[in-house]
Order: sequence, then structure tokens, then C-alpha cells
Amino acid sequence: MTAARRMVVIGGDAAGMSAASRARRLKSRGELEILAFERGQFTSYSACGIPYWVGGLVNGPDELVARTPETHRGRGIDVRTHTEVVEIDLAGQRVLARDLDPRGEGEQWYGFDDLVIATGARPRRPGMPGIDAPGVHGVQTLDDGRALLESLEATPAERAVVIGAGYIGVEMAEALMQRGSRVTVLERGEQPMSTLDPDMGRLVRDAMSGLGIDTVTGAEVAEVVTGEDGRVRAVATKMSEYPADLVVLGLGVAPETGLAQEAGLPVGEYGGLLTDQAMRVRGYDNIWAGGDCVEVLDLVSGRTRHIPLGTHANKHGQVIGSNVGGDYATFPGVVGTAVSKVCDLEIARTGLLEAEAAAVGLQFEAVTIEATSRAGYYPETRPMTVKMLAERRTGRLLGTQIVGREGAGKRVDVAAVALTAGMTVEQMTALDLGYAPPFSPVWDPVLVAARKAAATVRATERR
Repeated sequence: MTAARRMVVIGGDAAGMSAASRARRLKSRGELEILAFERGQFTSYSACGIPYWVGGLVNGPDELVARTPETHRGRGIDVRTHTEVVEIDLAGQRVLARDLDPRGEGEQWYGFDDLVIATGARPRRPGMPGIDAPGVHGVQTLDDGRALLESLEATPAERAVVIGAGYIGVEMAEALMQRGSRVTVLERGEQPMSTLDPDMGRLVRDAMSGLGIDTVTGAEVAEVVTGEDGRVRAVATKMSEYPADLVVLGLGVAPETGLAQEAGLPVGEYGGLLTDQAMRVRGYDNIWAGGDCVEVLDLVSGRTRHIPLGTHANKHGQVIGSNVGGDYATFPGVVGTAVSKVCDLEIARTGLLEAEAAAVGLQFEAVTIEATSRAGYYPETRPMTVKMLAERRTGRLLGTQIVGREGAGKRVDVAAVALTAGMTVEQMTALDLGYAPPFSPVWDPVLVAARKAAATVRATERR
């Protein structure tokens, strides 16, 4: 009888467990043994939901867990929680796993036929005095969220400082405000949300200020100031000092690829693992990678980018599991779609920003329009701003950004589909979108922007 192949998964969240689950559906236990290592206590959870847990909209971590370790084990996946892989031996086709329980089995080698690396990403922690003090929190895992809430219960935060105004930064600012904290957001850039162009980021800043969140831009943090008890008491920039009972790091994340790099696996410009479309690590037939630890192809620019999102991670896992399980699947790439909110302000983007388009040598036209979410005469109509980039001469859509109130954010999906299909802004103007006064003006805001972009491209051609 032929021995079962062994699939080893490093990382028990979206990409890793999606890969394991898909492979198990395709291969029986007798055909494929699946062993997954997770250094935390949770598997298959939504890290995106942590701000809503902190803010009180979600009752607890259990609501953010899609499948527990016990569920996976019941389906034939051997999940080892509180176990960290500390070394990958490519030549020997084995990994060294360390039981983090002091009473556990210590370190042990496990062989593999297929290895899936799904180690995720880690919060950026700048090297500065006080950054590791009690009361300073990164937010990446459910364990991080629990630690932050335990800190709040032990020492209520009348004043909270969020360092960084990206997605996590603005979402955590809202969560802390909902808990009654006075919140200051410190952002070293020109405007919050560096994932938007500065003119669109300015709209976010104005809205955050109107909501009572003090947003300071051009603020280069130099030190986390601690008190006599060693706990955080303020955050200092080069220009000022901001009192704080709690500090949240919203500086973004970096691919967690130290283990892979030590093994000699290839990484790209942003430190993420490089794979082919089947999600195989380049140069290896039986090493796979997915989720926040990889770089993916940007279909608009033609270059790889690091875009850590759960949507991508789950798709990567499905592709990996299909291929390991004997089926066939590919992940063609992304267009960079993301949506977020702070209170009732919705923020969305897809495709390239102006700086990103310029960096890859694209010539483009940029237009901005003001519109409303519904017909102007319909009750509770809300304003929104749409910015659109189109390639000069060809009119190919390059990117769209939307900032507005209720009904604004998910409109970005129209542009995401157009980008994926390689449509021009002229072609977009003829899209047959749904219309009724409660949902949209006669001309949807995205189509109004496309019309203006198409007219600008035509005018440029005549010059």
C-alpha cells in the first residue's frame, strides 16, 4: 500500500487553512496527510474584524472565528496550535516545529511532500524609545486584539493616540472613540490614508476632524514617553507631545517572511515571497505560498505588489489546495481594490494612484467629480467625491478613488470590474447599471466620472 503524501502548512489563518480545507476535499486521509502549525490559539479568523470587536460592535473573538481548530481536526486536518515553525530545511524536505507550551514536546522535525507557507504579515514597529512599553499595541491577530482589550480593562484610556492613518489606523481611531476615548491620530504623511491621492486624503482628514478625531499630519513620531511605572504616558513628535493612556500602531504591515528568507526562498521588492500563478514559490515544484506573506501581480501596472487582504488570502488558499489536491487553479492577479470606513465616512480605491501610475511610466489624465448617492430629490441623499485616472491617448481606466457617506464605498466595485476587464473610460460610460431614485441618480457617480475622464482624454488627443 502506497504511503500517503504529507502536506505541511505553516500558518493557521485564511490562506493556510483554505489551502488545507480545499486539499482535504479533493484527497482522502489515506491519500493525503495534512499537518498545520499555528503559533497562536485561533485558526481561520477575521483579523479585519478586530477594530469592530474593540469598538464593541462584535461581542467577542468567537464571532470572528470561521472554523476552530477542533472543526478542522474533525475534517481530517491535524492542526497544532501554540506551535511555531522555526526552521525550514528545503534539502531535507522537513520543518522544525517548536511547541510553545513549556510542558510540551519541545522541538521536533516533520517531513513534507508539499509545504505551504502562509505566515501572514507583522505590524510595523519602528525602532524608537518606548515602543515596547506596556500600553503600546499592534493589531494583527486575535491575540493582539485580546491583549489590547485587557489593557483597556486594566487601565481605561481617557486619551488614546493612534500612530499612522492607514486602514487599521482610521478603523482603530473609530473603535477607540466609540469606547469613549479622546483620540489623536498622528500621521507623518501629507494627509491620512496614503492609499489615496493627497487631495482625496484631505477629504478624509476634514471628515475625521468633524467627527471629533484630532488628526495631525506631518507628524514624525520620535518617542513613546513612559512614566515612572514604565507604562506609556505620551507620544512625542519632533514638534510636540501628545498625552496617551494607550497607543495603537497603525503603521501598516510587512510580509512575515524571515523564516522563508533564511531558507533561501525568493522575495520581491516589498519583502514578500514570489510565486507563479499557481501559487508555487518560484523555482520550486512543491513549495507553495499565499496570503499576506506574498507579493501579487498588479494587473494594471504589470508589477508585483504587497497587498495584505483577507479576500486575496482565501483565494490563494483555494488555488494552492486545488493544485496540491490534484486539481488545477491559478491566481491571475489583482487590481488593488480596498474599502474602509471611519464612522459614517466611506473610503474606497481600486487601481493606481497618481504617484503609482507615474512611477511605472504611464501618462494619464485625472478628473474629480462631486455627486450624490441617490437622486437629488430623494430623502437622505448623501454627497460623494469620485476621482478617476485614465491613460492618455488610449483612455484605459487606471484607477478610481471614492470618498463619501452611506452608499459611496461599494461603488468602487464597478470600477474594479472595469479595470479587470481592461475597459476604457469611454466604454464605461455605456455600462448598464441599475437605477432607481433610492439607489442612484440617473447617471451613477462612477459613470459621471467616466464621462468626464473620456471627455478629457478626447480633448487631450485634439491638442
